[in-house]
Amino acid sequence: MVHWIAVSEKLLLRLRVNGEPVEVAVPVHKTLLEVLREDLRLTGTKHGCELGECGTCTVLVDGEPVLSCLALPIELQETEIVTVEGLMQDGRAHPLQVAFAEMGAAQCGYCTPGILLAAKALLDRNPLPEREEIQQALAGNLCRCTGYLQILQAIERAARGEVGSPISV
Repeated sequence: MVHWIAVSEKLLLRLRVNGEPVEVAVPVHKTLLEVLREDLRLTGTKHGCELGECGTCTVLVDGEPVLSCLALPIELQETEIVTVEGLMQDGRAHPLQVAFAEMGAAQCGYCTPGILLAAKALLDRNPLPEREEIQQALAGNLCRCTGYLQILQAIERAARGEVGSPISV
């Protein structure tokens, strides 16, 4: 005889998301991606392949890129989680966001939040990376629309502090 056990048990999690402490009661099986989107209504983080292969769901955990579709929030209670919504500071867009807009680095925009966060982690570690370093940092983030050139150029512009200035390619 098979006994089915309902997975309705919820855990009270204390997370720090975008600099703010949050408490959320969620089933133990929910991924960080699901908690961010469904429970915290931070919908900038996107569902992609949900297999850890596309990078669409990338967030930062203690400054490092993490695939939220593979992360369990119960393991992240003592960490700082940053989503794309957390990039804005004092109502101003992050320089990477400005550079992406100026360079047309986002077409459909679905992959953009994950790419922005992977790029932020890179620039936090290495403020002036070479193009090859940028390509390596984004190797886990797939984009079907742009062909990547504008993305690379936007990250280079942000690194050089050239956002908000005339564009020369």
